[in-house]
Amino acid sequence: MGVPVVVEPVDDADPGTVGYRIPKDAYYLADPGLAADELAALHLAASAVRLEGADGVEALWKLGGEVAEEGPAPAVAALPGQAHQGTLFASISERRRVGFTYRGKVRRVEPHRLSFHNGHWYLAGSDLGAGEERSFRLDRIESEVAVEDETASFERPPASASPAPPWETGGAEPVEAQLLVDADQAGWATGHLGAASVLARRPDGSTVLRVRVTNRDAFRSFVLGFLDHAEVLEPPDLRAEMVAWLEALCPA
Repeated sequence: MGVPVVVEPVDDADPGTVGYRIPKDAYYLADPGLAADELAALHLAASAVRLEGADGVEALWKLGGEVAEEGPAPAVAALPGQAHQGTLFASISERRRVGFTYRGKVRRVEPHRLSFHNGHWYLAGSDLGAGEERSFRLDRIESEVAVEDETASFERPPASASPAPPWETGGAEPVEAQLLVDADQAGWATGHLGAASVLARRPDGSTVLRVRVTNRDAFRSFVLGFLDHAEVLEPPDLRAEMVAWLEALCPA
């Protein structure tokens, strides 16, 4: 079960009698300061989902997320586990930097949070080599996760008021897309992406928007939602991917 056990004599006068104990500093995570309602929500989550793999279950145990003695309620969702989930969960709690190989590159990351999107677990954190916030899909990590010894070595940024949009939750190298949206959809698109995304407003009312993309599949789905009211202008490879994807959906 991954619980460290120390065996030691119970009575110095009787060395043949031994007992065991679980050293808390070697097993339990640091208290994250959960309020009563937050801990109740964790218990509810532990009963409502089934985490595949021991790492995910162990992470909940370490936070007090075990279910009631009479057993868990029937699971209503199954979340696939990942080999690195427990290690990264502990690193986030203890604020330890981590290192791993991702897409052929060695990364050194300050881990900030784990999230689950579209059937996959993601690590969000500061990529120290790139000098920016990035997202890494756990099943694409190509090595073991190495954890640095120093605890509390960085400050986590405050939680965002809203989660990142799907097209920014991937682990691909970020690109800036230019998206042309027709006049009748431009207002909604601008409100959704934010005023800072506007690059140009054309005389016919259409708008060119900038979109940061790290998940190309999600970006294509977003563009498709506009039907024929949007066009990918830049960069050329992203536009070509969009054309090829649409042609594959509508074979001649």
